[in-house]
Amino acid sequence: MSRFPIPTLEQTPAETHATLEAVRQQLGAVPNLFRLVAAAPAVLNGLVSLSGALGSVLDLTTREAIAIAVARVNGCDYCLSAHSYIGLNLAKAPASEVALFRQGQASATKLAAALRFATAIAKSVGAVSDAELTAVRDAGYTDGEILGITALVALNFFTNLLNNVAKTDVDFPLIRAAG
Repeated sequence: MSRFPIPTLEQTPAETHATLEAVRQQLGAVPNLFRLVAAAPAVLNGLVSLSGALGSVLDLTTREAIAIAVARVNGCDYCLSAHSYIGLNLAKAPASEVALFRQGQASATKLAAALRFATAIAKSVGAVSDAELTAVRDAGYTDGEILGITALVALNFFTNLLNNVAKTDVDFPLIRAAG
C-alpha cells in the first residue's frame, strides 16, 4: 500500500492539470506515479520535462530496456512493472525480449552493450571503468548516445527513488524486482 495518498485527477492541484492531461494523451491514462508527484508540482514538471527531453535520445525500445534494467537493479517494482508494460505494448518488444531486459540483457548485440553499460552505471553510481566505457563505444554508441544512456539511468533512478520511498501502488501488471 502506498505510503502517500494517490489523488484522483480532480484532487490534484489545478496547476498540474495541463501536464497530467499531456501524460494521459501520451500513455492513454495517468499512472499513479504522475498523480502521486502532482502533490509537488515542481517535481511533476521536472519529471515530465526531463522525460520529454530524453524522448529523442535513443529509440523507444532502448529507452524502455534501460528503464527495465535500472528498475531491476534498484528493486523498484513499480518501474519494473510500468516499463515492462510499456515495452510490450508501446515499444512492441516481444515478451521474450522484455524478459531479457529484466536481466540486463538483450538478443541484439548493440542493445545488450547499452544494457550492460546502463547496469554498470546503476550499480556503480556512475563510477564505470574505462573498459566498460570502451565496450559501449566499441558496440557502436557515440559519445552523445553514451551521455544519453547516462541521463536515462539518472531519470530512472529518480523515478525508482520516488516509487521506492512512496511504495507507490502498482497500476500495471505486477512484476516483482526481487525474486
